[in-house]
Amino acid sequence: MRRLAFFLHLAAAPAPAQPLVVRKTNVVDRKSVIATVEPMRQLVARARIGGTIAELIVKEGDDVKAGEIIAEVTDEKLALQMQAFGSRIASQQATRNQAKTDYDRIAELARRGVSTQMQLDQAKINLDAAERNLAAMKGDRGVIAQLASEGAVLAPGAGRVLSVPVSVGRVVPPGGTIATLAQAKYILGLQLSERHAQLIRAGDRVLIGARGLADQAAATREGRVRIVYPEVQGGRVIADVDVSGLGDYFVGERTRVYIDAGKRRSIEIPANYVYRRAGVSYAKLADGDEVVVQPGETHDDGGVKSVRNPAGLVDGDRIVAP
Repeated sequence: MRRLAFFLHLAAAPAPAQPLVVRKTNVVDRKSVIATVEPMRQLVARARIGGTIAELIVKEGDDVKAGEIIAEVTDEKLALQMQAFGSRIASQQATRNQAKTDYDRIAELARRGVSTQMQLDQAKINLDAAERNLAAMKGDRGVIAQLASEGAVLAPGAGRVLSVPVSVGRVVPPGGTIATLAQAKYILGLQLSERHAQLIRAGDRVLIGARGLADQAAATREGRVRIVYPEVQGGRVIADVDVSGLGDYFVGERTRVYIDAGKRRSIEIPANYVYRRAGVSYAKLADGDEVVVQPGETHDDGGVKSVRNPAGLVDGDRIVAP
């Protein structure tokens, strides 16, 4: 019975895993660079008239829509001019009414044959002049009213408010900056050393590292190079990368980006074939021996982790997972 149980145990035991033969292959080398979150375009909301800021409706970090009122600028001189025009228009209206009364009276006398045609023509000239002056004053008052209505500062486009460099009660000139906005779509701006300019082209795929500046190979998302600018600035090549899901990032926040830097011959094994014990990394050979290895760089491609250049292993070694 014991012998039968022993053979049944052997039959139920899982088959040993096939050894992995270590080989040098062509692997894609990646270079880590720092990229900065930038708005695709910055918009500036400016005061259309000079005056005093009476109200600020937005603050830093607010999302606004195109055409939304973000501040109110008032000019007391415009209000005084409106009052002055109101008094002048009222006076001119009375002059016009009197000219109309005189004209109607002379026209009636002319109809009866008491007044002359010359008197009627002069009354008509006076009435026309009074009406033209009244219309001109109303037009001038309309211009002032239009200027006063332009005290509303409108958002030039949809986006997030980056800065509001003014405060309530401050005097601003015409065209003065009230707020700076970042368009809702963000990009990553990266800079490469001039000697690496040939490594990047528009349309290339890049890997975006975990949020922050930790030097880790794990990539959380992909991006595409939108444009490589044809001018070297300060010994660096500038490029923009389109990445989805940057809406919650801060403008100016930095993160790591990994670009392809060509191919090279290297050993690459799955990360689970390397294990640690007592602070030392090992790989297990198929014959049962252990080899001390120096893991080298860790690579993550779509959640599959691997180790490149594991010092201690050579081409042709047969290893098994621990």
